[in-house]
Amino acid sequence: MRRITRRACLKYIVLALTANSFPAVLHPFTVLATNLEKQPTPTEREISTIAEIARQFMDQYLAPGLSVAIARHGQFVYQYGFGYTDNTSGEQITPSHLFRIASVTKPITSVAIFSLIEQNRLRLNDLVFGSRGLLQFDYSDGKSYPELVDRITIYHLLTHTCGGWGNDADDPMFRHSAMNHKELITWTVQNKSLEDAPGSHYAYSNFGYCILGRVIEKLTGQSYIEFVQQAILKKCGIKTMQLAGNTIAERANNEVIYYGQNGSDPYDMNIIRMDSHGGWIATPSDLVKFAMHVDGFKITPNILSSTSIKIMTSASAANSRYACGWNVNKAPNWWHNGSLPGTTAIMVRTASGLCWAALTNTRTNGIELAIDEMMWKMVKAVPRWYA
Repeated sequence: MRRITRRACLKYIVLALTANSFPAVLHPFTVLATNLEKQPTPTEREISTIAEIARQFMDQYLAPGLSVAIARHGQFVYQYGFGYTDNTSGEQITPSHLFRIASVTKPITSVAIFSLIEQNRLRLNDLVFGSRGLLQFDYSDGKSYPELVDRITIYHLLTHTCGGWGNDADDPMFRHSAMNHKELITWTVQNKSLEDAPGSHYAYSNFGYCILGRVIEKLTGQSYIEFVQQAILKKCGIKTMQLAGNTIAERANNEVIYYGQNGSDPYDMNIIRMDSHGGWIATPSDLVKFAMHVDGFKITPNILSSTSIKIMTSASAANSRYACGWNVNKAPNWWHNGSLPGTTAIMVRTASGLCWAALTNTRTNGIELAIDEMMWKMVKAVPRWYA
């Protein structure tokens, strides 16, 4: 394997810049696994091909900026930023810029739950509400809940099989924006009846993951964000991830600006309240580091046991393509998409030992599938990665 020198890195930067009508910024390669054969990095021709794939995606979906990171067998092999943080300043995207990750938050919350299970602080079949539940009557206006609510378990929330509160036009997480967590959960549980018996039907639920965040807080005595940063992200070597703000004025240092399309407003949502289902900001490399630490391969030391990872990534009976916070298939590949006004995100772990993530600061029709297809084209542009 040939060694990547400083001169070669600079040559790659120049090549990518000249291959596109927008800037592309290379990030130094990082190795998280030790004592391993160095993984192949793209040739100059392959870098040019990847840059063209990015350009076509950005042109078609009017994306101001795009950032990607790819690792293979515990080693970063590609990290690039394309385009601009916003449409006015001319600031170029780098791999260090932060983006909202939307529902890519859900695998992170799932890992946090499984870490508590490994500490014997809860179980998958633990009830959530009621006299025997972890949250007891914290979100009740008395000493009872509506029918079926006290039958919901942690597993039901992780697998989106709690029986209701789905991600539709009436999604609780996008209503009553002035309410805090306690007020929203109390109102929803009391006023939005479950449609199915818990465990019997799959319906993707942001609200269910909001409840999981409150379980974490009840058991740990910490905020959801504090616990995840200390107990999960720190173990993965991730230092920059944080909770997103609601407005441009609350924009974090080094965070991009988001652009809605088709009339959507990225700054007309209570993102802070979405903490445990869609509230993080991160770089693609942050997400790849996280994925490598729960990938089941152990090339990079995993932060969960192999037993926990197997359970976490096993599909439920209600949906053969969704497990506990992860989409899954028979390959087995594991992944999750994220989508909010102004945000499109994806994180993937493949059976072949690749992990990647891509983030962009817009959303429009068709872009969620397109960003997945874009990343597969990128990794297949380097045959030595055996995607």
